[in-house]
Parts: sequence; structure tokens; C-alpha cells
Amino acid sequence: MNQILFIVGARGAGKTTVGKLLANELSYTFIDTDHHIQQTSNMTIADIVNQQGWLQFRQLESQALQKVSQKNRVVSTGGGIILSAENRQYMQQNGTVIYLQTSADILAERLMQQPENTQRPSLTGKSIVEEMEEVLAAREKLYCECANHIINAQLSPEKITTCVKEIILSRIIS
Repeated sequence: MNQILFIVGARGAGKTTVGKLLANELSYTFIDTDHHIQQTSNMTIADIVNQQGWLQFRQLESQALQKVSQKNRVVSTGGGIILSAENRQYMQQNGTVIYLQTSADILAERLMQQPENTQRPSLTGKSIVEEMEEVLAAREKLYCECANHIINAQLSPEKITTCVKEIILSRIIS
């Protein structure tokens, strides 16, 4: 079982939580692209965006994706990584892409429970519910387009981990 698992979805979908559990279950290494960017730049994502703009952040995100992609890794990606066609193609060609799908209401509820304003700046300046609705409307097709598997992110992180593990193991057996 030598592969890379990419976890995509909007912020608040549970990519990091599920990624860590999955990596532990599979004895893989866990990497979060946002965390990698922050470590290598010594800046928060909010600071990068404020000082250098979204375009520069998206370029750093694409570089981080390729840099951290190694066998036996679970890679939790930033919510907007799928905006780049090159990133979507890269993930499809180099691993298995899991999309954690849920509603804007659930995402907003989770984000309000654990605000991370220093890490992820607002994309629109609107309320979190409105922002999540707009983000999903703009990105849902892209998430689905690059995903090998779509998982209901309203399930518990443990249940999601079990589902993904079963999918991965069934692909090896078949």
C-alpha cells in the first residue's frame, strides 16, 4: 500500500482531523499544506495574504502540494487548492483524492465553534454562512471533478476514517 492520499474540501470539513486519524490508522505520515506553508514562510496564511496577496499564496500552495507529496502520506490540502487546474491534475495523477463534502451550514457552524481568523482570512468579507455558501457554489464542481471518492463529512471523523480506510483497502485487494 504505497500511495498518497489527498484530502480536499472546504475549510471546516474536517480535513486535518480526518487526515491525522487516517495517517495513524494506515501508518502513513500526515502533512497539512497550510501548516507546511506557515512553517516554511514563518508567517500565518493571513499575513501572507495581507502582505503578498492571494495570487502569491496560491503559488506557495501549489509549490507546497508538490513538495510534500511523497509515498505513504496523507496530505490535507487548503480549501482552495482545487482552484488550480494543475493542482487538480497533479493530485489525480499522483494519488487518491478524497473529498469531504458537507453543507455550508455545517461548515459555518464548525468554523464559528473554532474560529481561526489568524490562519485563514475571510475570502469575501461577508458572514461566515454567506461566505461558505458562495465558496461551495464556486468550488463544488471542482472538488467533485478531482475526487476519486466523495465522503459525507457530516459523519464523525472516526466513521469517515473507517470509510476511507475500507475504500483504500478494497482498491488494493481488487
